[in-house]
Amino acid sequence: MLQHALIAHDLVRDLGGRRVLDGVGLTAAPGHRIGLIGENGAGKSTLLRVLAGVDEPDAGSVSRPADLGFLHQEMPFEPRATVAAVLDDALREAREDLAELDRLGAEIARLPESDPGHPDLLDAYGRRLEQARYRESWDADRRAELVLDGLGLDALGHDRTLGSLSGGQRGRLALAALLVRRPAALLLDEPTNHLDDGAAAFLEERVRELPGTVVVATHDRAFLDAVCTDLVDLDPAVDGPVRYGGGYRAYLGEQRAERERWERRHAEEQQELARLRQSAGVTAHLVAPDRGPRDHEKMGYGHRAGRVQSQVSRRVRNATRRLEELERAQVPAPPRPLRFAVRALAAEAEAPGAEAEAAVTMAEVVADVNAPAADAGAPIAGTGEDPRPLVSLRDVRVPCRLVLDALEVAATDRLLVTGGNGTGKSTLLAVLAGHLAAEGTVRRRPGLTVGLLTQDTVFDRPDRTARTIYRLALGAARAEEVPLGSLGLLPAADLDEPVGRLSVGQRRRLALALLVADPPGLLLLDEPTNHISPRLCDELEEALGAGPGAIVLASHDRWLRRRWRGRELRLDPAGATRYCTSTQSPVSMVM
Repeated sequence: MLQHALIAHDLVRDLGGRRVLDGVGLTAAPGHRIGLIGENGAGKSTLLRVLAGVDEPDAGSVSRPADLGFLHQEMPFEPRATVAAVLDDALREAREDLAELDRLGAEIARLPESDPGHPDLLDAYGRRLEQARYRESWDADRRAELVLDGLGLDALGHDRTLGSLSGGQRGRLALAALLVRRPAALLLDEPTNHLDDGAAAFLEERVRELPGTVVVATHDRAFLDAVCTDLVDLDPAVDGPVRYGGGYRAYLGEQRAERERWERRHAEEQQELARLRQSAGVTAHLVAPDRGPRDHEKMGYGHRAGRVQSQVSRRVRNATRRLEELERAQVPAPPRPLRFAVRALAAEAEAPGAEAEAAVTMAEVVADVNAPAADAGAPIAGTGEDPRPLVSLRDVRVPCRLVLDALEVAATDRLLVTGGNGTGKSTLLAVLAGHLAAEGTVRRRPGLTVGLLTQDTVFDRPDRTARTIYRLALGAARAEEVPLGSLGLLPAADLDEPVGRLSVGQRRRLALALLVADPPGLLLLDEPTNHISPRLCDELEEALGAGPGAIVLASHDRWLRRRWRGRELRLDPAGATRYCTSTQSPVSMVM
């Protein structure tokens, strides 16, 4: 049964002086599709490379099928190689199966059954036939056409060279080649990158059909839920990586149950600690009030008093000892889930502009240069609420990038912006933030604070630490009120690291921390779930629902979009193209 299993024992891998894998074991049998999840840096890609044999472990061992496919970030072909060459290589094993079956069949027909070599030929034919059935070799050419079509590569000329393809096209072609091959073990690293919804759904269906072993590292929660039979959480834990049965929904259920158990255990232990502290503080006077001896007790009073005192001392000692033991090994409080901090109105009134001296900021006050007259949008009498939208767009045009006839964002709006690549989602957020000039009318409330989380997080001073940038951006008072370490977005070891040394995901977490700690009136998020773990994505989604102010979010994340409960704006892919002329002056984004 385990002849094609992928088995790893006690893997250890050190990279750059840091232990990435520490005694990791994994058994992946045919029919099992295992998802690797965890924070950035938890070792998902490293584990895949070790399983594939691309990297050697510092300790431990891997047993793998000879027929193994690994989705590389770069294809193992020269840039001058053609699409046809890649497909021929993917079809080579299937064609070899069919050619060998023809050869063996002809040999069997030629050789008499009485020949001593006849049984060996039959065995060889049977083994090759089983392999051809496993690979579905007879259907390989048709499968290649279907896979190219399903991944959006059907219009790609087979004479095209790899060097002429985009990065996304090369990635999809590499994926197509693996699906055509149908190896006994398939290792995939972020396979849904560069795929639209249709191609991602096609990939899910193809992977579910594979009879062999699949191990995939991905942040795509929809893919994890649709494909995986098991999930392995590589985040550090006392007993090492934890394996969960089922897809992503099952994992979420386990996580909720685990947190409830943790919270219950912590609460019960805190109650026990309170009881022991009270017991340890009990005095002999409280247990046996100091009353004088009665006349008939005078002879035995001293003896009884001494006995009571001894009992009290023993109880106090026992309670104190138990208290010390429990305090040393007490269950820590569960980490608080991510939530947007809300600034108290009174505090704002007392210290307006207290953080104006900040040298770095992720939120800015946007002046409303097109604001109507002061009395045109006065608050509704008796409510104190301003009826005007935070931002209003009319006939907005950014040449070759965005066409939008009208949009209003209310004070508590939740708006999801969707559409394919190139439809203008990021451009729209930049216009809303005031970072990009546009034709048409853009109105903002005076004094509106706007925060934008961009896809590429760059800090002007990479030599500054995360903690320093946080304090400068928010001001000392706010940074002390909402410490960076309390948000759970960056581990303690990264707080004093220069941001230039942090990974893309860690820098994105820092940028998100600035917005979470001091939420603006209008929060704009461009692909906020990129480069962060599935667990943090779930926390962020929940925080957005209850967060303050208005939120406009652009995302390709299928899991997020399926669960969205607010409004949705889908941008027309042809809109920006229709408004693209070479006579327009270039528009630059100011960050």
